[in-house]
Amino acid sequence: MNKRPIQWKRLLRRSGALFLATLAAWLLLGWGGAAGALRSLGESQSFVWAALSAELGQTAGGTSPLAGLDGWDRLAVGQSLLLTGSQEAVAGFLNQDHEEELQLPAGQPAQDHDDMTEDSQITAAPTDVVARTLLPTSTQGYDVAGGLYLYNRTGESVDLAAAAAAAVPIALEAEGPQILIVHTHATEAYTQDGADVYTPSDPSRTLEEEYNMVRVGDEMERVFTEMGLNVLHDRTLHDYPQYNEAYTRSAATVANYLAQYPSIKIVLDIHRDALVGEDGTVYKAVTRIDGVDTAQVMVVVGRGQNGSNPHWMENLTLACKLQQGMNTLYPTLARPMTLRASSYNQELASGSLLVEVGTHGNTLQEALAAARLFARAAGQVLLGLVESGE
Repeated sequence: MNKRPIQWKRLLRRSGALFLATLAAWLLLGWGGAAGALRSLGESQSFVWAALSAELGQTAGGTSPLAGLDGWDRLAVGQSLLLTGSQEAVAGFLNQDHEEELQLPAGQPAQDHDDMTEDSQITAAPTDVVARTLLPTSTQGYDVAGGLYLYNRTGESVDLAAAAAAAVPIALEAEGPQILIVHTHATEAYTQDGADVYTPSDPSRTLEEEYNMVRVGDEMERVFTEMGLNVLHDRTLHDYPQYNEAYTRSAATVANYLAQYPSIKIVLDIHRDALVGEDGTVYKAVTRIDGVDTAQVMVVVGRGQNGSNPHWMENLTLACKLQQGMNTLYPTLARPMTLRASSYNQELASGSLLVEVGTHGNTLQEALAAARLFARAAGQVLLGLVESGE
């Protein structure tokens, strides 16, 4: 496929009216930093494509979903994300329509966590990683309800409004373990930076627990525990020495915990995502909260093939509550929720979710900051599910 450069000047001329109307609306509503949010939008064509491909779930070498459209038709697709290098510019407003869509070149999609093939990724030094904050730019291509955005990759209709309005059908017992943290891909790691240097077992992975997803789980466990929740944290490396069938192995682990501790009602499988441009550029999803660079978090719900997960709507309701908690406490922390056709072992129990903490381009410290904030927001929701014992 021939690639054509994005004609930014032409784009801005032809979309000037829309831009001025949008800017006026932002100013009327008191949202500062609107101009800054446009400053670096689209600086990298390859990243725009990588982000869209990640959301569309395309495989490497696949044909662009926009291949049959001309440049201006592509502007109306409505599936891209707000990609900005200025975290301050986006702080304070989330889930708003910000910008017309971009012409997208072909490229390499980000890694998906379907357990099909070996998860090979590209590593990079921190100075070579490009930072972007990912926010929705349009309702088109998403299910939207009450400020919540869901990218539905199943092809089946979803009543997001009903899921968001429903009560979480889970009651946490006051005594005994309430939450299980597991890692199907425990060896996933982040970009090495500062004192966070590890010995790789594979690209962007390590067996050293203080630097992989187990460390991120430790941070969540600490915050949940401090909030008064009872947590079990499984540290099994389900993806080592073999990556394939890691979900089969983690399913057995989860089933054993549920059988041994019936009080467990929440199962969080903690991962990190990956974004790689067609030219090999590594990107990270990052925002700045309270002056701290923080990885963004994505909650994933598994519907199962043909809806084989009987708990998926209940899990989606829980995901909506957690997303609302993040949006309220820490705007820009959360990426849009995703619904996928794989089950990710979420058929084992209602209250099961997959949580992506940053990408492999993020640093461990950014991921730990995200883990703390996610746990604080999620903890508030989960504390509301604890039975009073009266």
